[in-house]
Amino acid sequence: MPVHHITSDVMIDVQNMNDSRMIEIDRVGVKNVKYPITVLDKANGYQHTIATIDMFVNLPHNYKGTHMSRFLEILHENKGMINMKNFPNILRALKERLNAEAAHVFVRFPYFIQKEAPVTKAESLLEYICGFYGHMDSSGEMKRFIVSVTVPISTLCPCSKEISQYGAHNQRGMVKVDVRFKKFFWIEDLIQTIEECASTDVYAILKREDEKYVTEKAFNNPKFVEDVVRDIAILFSKNENITWFSIEAENFESIHNHNAYAYIEKHNEGGNI
Repeated sequence: MPVHHITSDVMIDVQNMNDSRMIEIDRVGVKNVKYPITVLDKANGYQHTIATIDMFVNLPHNYKGTHMSRFLEILHENKGMINMKNFPNILRALKERLNAEAAHVFVRFPYFIQKEAPVTKAESLLEYICGFYGHMDSSGEMKRFIVSVTVPISTLCPCSKEISQYGAHNQRGMVKVDVRFKKFFWIEDLIQTIEECASTDVYAILKREDEKYVTEKAFNNPKFVEDVVRDIAILFSKNENITWFSIEAENFESIHNHNAYAYIEKHNEGGNI
């Protein structure tokens, strides 16, 4: 038998239909969206990058589903400026456009900073993984906003240096920091603070003179992962703009079949949490 298609000028909005199960969903939306965005750059004004984005709202118990396309519409409208200053507007747009009480947005992106080698001053770009997380509730005020940076570092083992007649093992590591704060700051300044607490920086380009310099600098500045997180915590605790922070350091050990790890989380005294 031939199939007869029913046509109508009115399209049914299935998402807005009533759901009889009466169960609210905490987060519903889109995840792992790859999208070109523009972020603020301290040296150059702006930087274009590719972000991985998660966008969610809550779904009341009486709605069958949410409108997934609206997440992408809002993302497209704000692609030119995703930063600390504009984040409340994005969250507010999600709540209003999707008739939600709460909204969450996670943005992760590679960020490049031009670095000079310490001796030859050879220029190169070094990649850092950065991120923003924002949450807005029914009050319409942003209740939580976190800036995240992941910074490559190099450390030299104090124990190895102490017990060896010559030399000491060193390794690359990664430090991931999340912070909450009172007012705008530059990502570059946060990265610089972290790099100052390593045995030495990591660079994309090093000539022989540079390699000698960073090798000797690390040898004269040995650090455990415990030292790294503690030293960063001291600097953050003195920063009145930071109200909460978490710090985790992981060393990719060169002579062990495991990684070394340390973590600190702290509410800064006097902060508005």
